[in-house]
Amino acid sequence: MIRLAVPNKGVLSEAAQIMLKEAGYRSRNDSKELVVVDEDNGCELFFLRPRDIAVYVGEGTLDAGITGRDMLIDSGAPVEEIMPLGFGGSTFRLASRAGEMTSVKDLDGMRIATSYAGLLDKYLSDTGIDARVIKLDGAVETAIRLGVADAIADVVETGTTLRNVGLEVFGEPIMRSEAVLIKRHSAPEATGVGQLVRRLQGVVHARDFVMMDYDIRAERIEEAIALTPGMEGPTVSPLHREGWVAVRAMVRRRGHQQVMDQLWDIGARAILVTDIYACRL
Repeated sequence: MIRLAVPNKGVLSEAAQIMLKEAGYRSRNDSKELVVVDEDNGCELFFLRPRDIAVYVGEGTLDAGITGRDMLIDSGAPVEEIMPLGFGGSTFRLASRAGEMTSVKDLDGMRIATSYAGLLDKYLSDTGIDARVIKLDGAVETAIRLGVADAIADVVETGTTLRNVGLEVFGEPIMRSEAVLIKRHSAPEATGVGQLVRRLQGVVHARDFVMMDYDIRAERIEEAIALTPGMEGPTVSPLHREGWVAVRAMVRRRGHQQVMDQLWDIGARAILVTDIYACRL
């Protein structure tokens, strides 16, 4: 039975549980539940602090886990990323008082406050910057105002919180993060992990694509297929109306409205778009 770590709270928690549910796994009924046993799928789900998940997986006590890429790297645990999951996107960036710093070189000899000391230490080492890291367990936005640091490094989604306290980001993003599925580094794949990966990949692909159906005159079919090539090719079926065919194909969700416009322009009619719940590609 696979033992899987799931975030118990925070921005990753709800999205992770929704994805697992779409992949066919049980979900907890109460936010206080710490363990859910899913006998039908041969899986035990352990609900843990997102920051601790990489440590548990790295120690080999759990077979796999869902956490953020930033927390994975920050932990320093011997784990590796299996696949990105497409949610929980953010950037890890540097910030200072507006106009004070413009590049990473300005950090030499400075103090930088962060909740991600491991991640920041690695970045400073890789870039050759000699700065002092001030580790704080929580919000770091006020560290400069209180005189604890000269700059901060933190997870940024929109930047609104930073601007509200008079800070602005500078330099390139230290890293771009999102939710990822992880396992212990170089560990053999546990029974059930392959199935978990295939199911999650199916959910990710289903979210990226829609199913498009339409009717079109047979003489325009090659133009239509060029717009909707599908995976191995679209399904084309003759219609009762002579000279017309029905086409079904998977289309990228992003931009599907433009595809519908282009199909209409070449004579397609009865164009329908439906969501895909899950798939295997």
